[in-house]
Amino acid sequence: MSLPFYQQSHQHYDFSYRNKDLRTAMSQYQQEKKHSAIYTHGSTAYSSRSSAAHRQESEAFSQASASSYRQQAAQAYRLGASQYSVGSEVSRKAASAYDYGYSHGLTDSSLLLEDYSSKMSPKPKRAKPSLLSGKDKENLSGDYMVPIFSGRQMHVGGITNTEEERIKEAAAYIAQRTLLASEEAITASKQSTASKQSKVSKQATSTHQQEEIFEKKSRKVALREKAEQLSLRKTLEETQAYHGKLNEDHLLHAPEFIIKPRSHTVWEKENVKLHCSVAGWPEPRLTWYKNQVPINVHANPGKYIIESRYGMHTLEITECDFEDTAQYRASAMNVKGEVSAYASVVVKRYKGEFDDSRFFHAGSSTMPLSFAVTPYGYASKFEIHFDDKFDVSFGREGETMSLGCRVVITPEIKHFQPEVQWYRNGEPISPSKWVQPHWSGDRATLTFSHLNKEDEGLYTIQVRMGEYYEQYSAYVFVQDADAEIEGAPAAPLDVVSLDANKDYIIISWKQPAVDGGSPILGYFIDKCEVGTNSWSQCNDTPVKFARFPVTGLIEGRSYIFRVRAVNKTGIGLPSRVSEPVAALDPAEKARLKSRPSAPWTGQIIVTEEEPTEGIVPGPPTDLSVTEATRSYVVLSWKPPGQRGHEGIMYFVEKCDVGTENWQRVNTELPVKSPRFALFDLAEGKSYRFRVRCSNSAGVGEPSEATEATMVGDKLDIPKPPGKIIPSRNTDTSVVVSWEESRDAKELVGYYIEASVVGSGTWEPCNNNPVKGSRFTCHGLVTGQSYIFRVRAVNAAGLSDYSQDSEAIEVKAAIECGDVRPPLSDTPGGLTDSRGGVHGAPPPTSQKDALLSNKSNKPSPPSSPHSWGQSEVSKVSESVQEVLTPPPLTPPQQKAVPKEQSKSEPPKKKKDPVAAPSPPYDITCLESFRDSMVLGWKQPDETGGAEITGYYINYREVVGGVPGKWREANIKAVSDAAYKISDLKENMVYQFQVAAMNIAGLGAPSAVSDSFKCEEWTIAVPGPPHSLKYSEVRKNSLVLQWKPPVHSGRTPVTGYFVDQKEASAKDDQWRGLNKAAITNKYLKVQGLKEGVSYVFRVRAINQAGVGKPSDLAGPVVAETRPGTKEVVVNVDDDGVISLNFECDQMTPKSEFVWSKDYVPTEDSPRLDVESKGTKTKLTFKDLGTDDLGLYSCDVTDTDGIASSYLIDEEEMKRLLALSQEHKFPTVPAKSELAVEILEKGQVRFWMQAEKLSGNAKVNYIFNEKEIFEGPKYKMHIDRNTGIIEMFMEKLQDEDEGTYTFQIQDGKATGHSTLVLIGDVYKKLQKEAEFQRQEWIRKQGPHFAEYLSWEVTGECNVLLKCKVANIKKETHIVWYKDEREISVDEKHDFKDGICTLLITEFSKKDAGFYEVILKDDRGKDKSRLKLVDEAFKDLMTEVCRKIALSATDLKIQSTAEGIRLYSFVTYYLDDLKVNWSHNGTGIKYTDRVKSGVTGEQIWLQINEPTPNDKGKYVMELFDGKTGHQKTVDLSGQEMPVLADRARVLGGLPDVVTIQEGKALNLTCSVWGDPPPEVSWLKNEKPLASDDHCNLKFEAGKTVFFAISGVSTADSGKYGLVVKNKFGSETSDFTVSVFIPEEEARKGTSEAQKASQKSK
Repeated sequence: MSLPFYQQSHQHYDFSYRNKDLRTAMSQYQQEKKHSAIYTHGSTAYSSRSSAAHRQESEAFSQASASSYRQQAAQAYRLGASQYSVGSEVSRKAASAYDYGYSHGLTDSSLLLEDYSSKMSPKPKRAKPSLLSGKDKENLSGDYMVPIFSGRQMHVGGITNTEEERIKEAAAYIAQRTLLASEEAITASKQSTASKQSKVSKQATSTHQQEEIFEKKSRKVALREKAEQLSLRKTLEETQAYHGKLNEDHLLHAPEFIIKPRSHTVWEKENVKLHCSVAGWPEPRLTWYKNQVPINVHANPGKYIIESRYGMHTLEITECDFEDTAQYRASAMNVKGEVSAYASVVVKRYKGEFDDSRFFHAGSSTMPLSFAVTPYGYASKFEIHFDDKFDVSFGREGETMSLGCRVVITPEIKHFQPEVQWYRNGEPISPSKWVQPHWSGDRATLTFSHLNKEDEGLYTIQVRMGEYYEQYSAYVFVQDADAEIEGAPAAPLDVVSLDANKDYIIISWKQPAVDGGSPILGYFIDKCEVGTNSWSQCNDTPVKFARFPVTGLIEGRSYIFRVRAVNKTGIGLPSRVSEPVAALDPAEKARLKSRPSAPWTGQIIVTEEEPTEGIVPGPPTDLSVTEATRSYVVLSWKPPGQRGHEGIMYFVEKCDVGTENWQRVNTELPVKSPRFALFDLAEGKSYRFRVRCSNSAGVGEPSEATEATMVGDKLDIPKPPGKIIPSRNTDTSVVVSWEESRDAKELVGYYIEASVVGSGTWEPCNNNPVKGSRFTCHGLVTGQSYIFRVRAVNAAGLSDYSQDSEAIEVKAAIECGDVRPPLSDTPGGLTDSRGGVHGAPPPTSQKDALLSNKSNKPSPPSSPHSWGQSEVSKVSESVQEVLTPPPLTPPQQKAVPKEQSKSEPPKKKKDPVAAPSPPYDITCLESFRDSMVLGWKQPDETGGAEITGYYINYREVVGGVPGKWREANIKAVSDAAYKISDLKENMVYQFQVAAMNIAGLGAPSAVSDSFKCEEWTIAVPGPPHSLKYSEVRKNSLVLQWKPPVHSGRTPVTGYFVDQKEASAKDDQWRGLNKAAITNKYLKVQGLKEGVSYVFRVRAINQAGVGKPSDLAGPVVAETRPGTKEVVVNVDDDGVISLNFECDQMTPKSEFVWSKDYVPTEDSPRLDVESKGTKTKLTFKDLGTDDLGLYSCDVTDTDGIASSYLIDEEEMKRLLALSQEHKFPTVPAKSELAVEILEKGQVRFWMQAEKLSGNAKVNYIFNEKEIFEGPKYKMHIDRNTGIIEMFMEKLQDEDEGTYTFQIQDGKATGHSTLVLIGDVYKKLQKEAEFQRQEWIRKQGPHFAEYLSWEVTGECNVLLKCKVANIKKETHIVWYKDEREISVDEKHDFKDGICTLLITEFSKKDAGFYEVILKDDRGKDKSRLKLVDEAFKDLMTEVCRKIALSATDLKIQSTAEGIRLYSFVTYYLDDLKVNWSHNGTGIKYTDRVKSGVTGEQIWLQINEPTPNDKGKYVMELFDGKTGHQKTVDLSGQEMPVLADRARVLGGLPDVVTIQEGKALNLTCSVWGDPPPEVSWLKNEKPLASDDHCNLKFEAGKTVFFAISGVSTADSGKYGLVVKNKFGSETSDFTVSVFIPEEEARKGTSEAQKASQKSK
């Protein structure tokens, strides 16, 4: 195969080439500019010309110019026209029309040039010097101002002004002027727009006036113009040839979209990718925006994936949801300008048949409640258990950690996964680059990829399955990472942005707990622009205040921040980076966020703003100092009311108090935002401030000055906490409580430290400040004694340490069961609470630290030692009012006796009515000096009638002897609690209670325990009372209670509910809620069917957990026969109601509805209707106010009740169902969509969920109905619900809105598709592309376009795959538009065409093209091998060459040794580096490196022992290095002086006559003496009688041949060798015969004479 022509010769061009004719044309253009065609402006497109003028121009143009001329003129015109079409899509199309030539026909624009001086808006008369920077001033015109055109579709900025482009512009102008002229006259169109600024928004079109001007010309003038035309054509052709040789990629030009992003419509949970390709030099930087807000991949990890590869830019949006419906913008920018392209993404929700794959994503979502069904119906209960649970965990910054547990759910339902949610300190955790939750089907894990102190806290896993859920919690502690500098402080934490605007961003952080042993001197703040890795320090000196305004930001850019602490030892590690924040004003952010997220409709509104006369702005108002520290002062103000239409900027001035010497603070850069941070103020000095406004009209008057402000920290460091009290918790933890700092402002939290008694070393217990006054310190050593101290922290700094606590030994707290004291002189009841014998302590867990931070969820005490140690607050005297129940509260449910069978039917009412049974479980709820509050349980048997009241008796007990009974009340009390007054202080009493109904007074209760009447001083609350249970089912029940009468020192903040089996011992109580609940009811889950349970409740306040209530129960967990549940219903009118039915009612039974167990009587939002055994609760207008748990109780029954939860999701479901019933619709499986078929046909289609045989469809286009005909083909498949409409081709008039309207009986439905603007144009282009692709594939075409690969021989192979070919099909190769001649003819048997380029190098760079053609048509494929593509190819070639390198070999030379390796062939792009023992070799005269042919070598002259070691040759292909090594460590390096050498004596050539004797002598040298051997023609030669070889005295070598013959001719070699090296000396022996020499001489003479002739 012969070499292509471009490898045989190369031409170099002079880049300084300039053409005089073009310069002359430029001068002519400047002189005649005022007489050119009229420019028009103020509209979205150039004025249209008449068709006649258009045809005339087309004919003239086709006659006067060649194809190359048209392209050059179009390019020049495009560069000129782009200056006046900023933001105009139509003008861009007009410029690109030149690429096709006038012969193709132009219908959209006239492409007229405009006069620069005729239509420019005048400069404002009162305009003053601009406040712009010098750089911006250079870019402004001196004699006119360009009007501003606003548009949403395309924004282009930056015009290139190189000399070549100005020449192109001049040439284009003259070409148009001369070519559009006829011999007699030319016609020019003028367009004027008569519109005022106030009517722009009201008028849709402008009034155009056109007038024709005819100019007579002589024949002489016409001939001269013809001559100029011919000259110009020649000039343009020469210029085009010159520019065709230039590499356009190396010329500066503004960005241009080659491929624009395409709009998409996708389903929820699907991924979508937006692609675009941009050209420009320098290479543009591309940024993606969503609704004009830059997309930050760090703020939403995993949501957005932005990639840029080989010039193709992609934005991938993962798992789209409805909020991703938006307009997306790709903005490309370089030094020459900026260009943007838009695409819309519409996310649709699936409304068809349920697809479980769209809902079940493990660990992320679960089925809606309406779908929580088993294969056999609704699941009545799910039991959730945690196995292999994570415990309190300790980690270190920078490490990884994983929390996990196994989740067991019964019953297990296939394809139904639970909802798993993780919380940190009560806040849900979202996946991020720091933490990732994972659900594997039965195990939930939370993985921290890089622990930070921000990750410290209480972690809770909540597993929800339908209505059932379970959760588990444990605390995670994160220790500081080891400091890089010993003694340096730890890293700060929680770096956040407090305020952001155009000029600065205020950053705040939390101080670390560890200062490294010396006080922290301050903090350094670093910033980094999002998308880069360049960090810069924001402050030169450390700041002590934990807030700092960062200035020097670029408006609109996003930044991340980090903070480092510094002490006298050094600077500590940086904090975790903050979330990205944009340098924008809050108003601007709100404006951007408030933009609708619906897809852009494509409508372009273009307005022209005529410059108005400048107005000097007024003074700002409401100037104030919002923040002042020792480092900075922040000012804030409101913009002035008088400001004109243009933007304003601000200058800030200051002066010392007592003077009027005002100084401007921001002298160089004006402020853009109505806020500003001032630095470099003297601490302790007082200042006043004022602000001025400015615009192009001038600087306005100053605002009113602020009051005197002293520079210094207004926020004081908090005072140390007090009263540090440790208490035992577990054998490795201690609960520490303290008294909060007084008068602390902006408190961040507290740090707790612990120290082993006597050690003197303090260690932090937490590295993230905790709020509240209580914390559980974990990780302590069992049996060791500790002391604790606490200090507070706010933005000003850390307080002093508190006083050390008392020492406490770490061991588990002791738990005691309930003990009932006997009746004796010893006071009973609650007076023994200090002994801690009233039940097991509340559940203690790692949640304590979190609970201390939640004011609404206070922590229970960690052990019984903390009970009853504070004073108790007095109870209000209105006890009776407190204890009065709501009027419709149902009676207490009867307790089920232990011996009662679970299958025993409900007890029937006695007839006639009998007196009630005795009450029981009398307890003291509160005690005062002279009164006591009693509580009791209602009788088990009411006697068949409602209990009307209770009577209480009491008696004194003196010395264990009870006294006489006395009546406590004369009038019956209706509640199960009563306050008995006028008692004796410190006297012991016993009580009895009797119940009464209409049948009479029942038997009194058993005598109560003895209670002592004394003032209770305990701080914890008393026991709750009036416990009752309802809604008893086989796995659950609802427990209700009333708050304690005695609330303790502080109000009750929550309750703990305990449960145990009725037969279990007292040490088997189990807490049902780990965190205190504020409700006075709890739905108890997880009961075992048929098991009898008892319950109790304890109240908690800030002092701790109080005494448990009396027991509720025993109750058997069973669902009694006939039990029914509340059912929700939505009728045909859309009315939502809850319905309940009971068939076990008595004549006196009533239905009582409650919301959250509070009666709903007289609720204005509800209607209750009861009739017979049925009741219905109707919602008048279901809304968020109606969310809650609704229950229905049936009075005078054995506790029949049921409930129904309406949460937000259920409310949405019910409202949607109600709307559907009110207004029936035809549900759509898929909305109206459009697709392009194979031949470019367009198919509009949608699918309804179901259609009847009477369904009708109306097809609407732009609000007009269209019908089937030649243009439209419609089809309806009522079986599948698919509705279709086909169009053969999309034309410009088909742009608009398409709607399918469905009518199926009463139900209606419609679906609309908007195809306007870019969306329609892209669809139209795609249809045309598919049509052309179909046409292309009818002839020979490329199945796979041109690509390259590097062969094993390091050659480059260009290849492509063709299809639909025949024998007559030809293939032609081109490089840079020159045909490549190849020797071999292609055969298309395998469909692969190749071009082999051997020894590929820089000379082979260029544009390769292959053309496939025959009589059916042609196709072509182009491959760009320049710039980055060429670099990639060369990298692969170099890699192949590097891989072909042989192993390093050693060769001794006359000067020393040589290390060498062979490659296939060598290129300069292949970088060679030599290293010796890991160090790069420095090349000198003794050590040299080089390349000879395909050999890469390293020469070491006169080697020494220091040259021993490992040698590495690295071949770098541009990306990776390839190494070849050789180790000379085990070899002795040759010494040049002692190396075996041939000193001399042998000639290079010996010519001898046949038969003569040959004798040669040679001297050799070497220490030790060398060994000598001989070679003949590279083969060993031995001594014999004919050839005598001798070596004498180790120095002399003899070579003798007695009688030479022609067989002795050849190449001989003398090889000498010793341990230091070897050397070979070669000589040639030529034996001749005299007769042959004579003949040779005669022959040579004849040849010489012939050449001379």
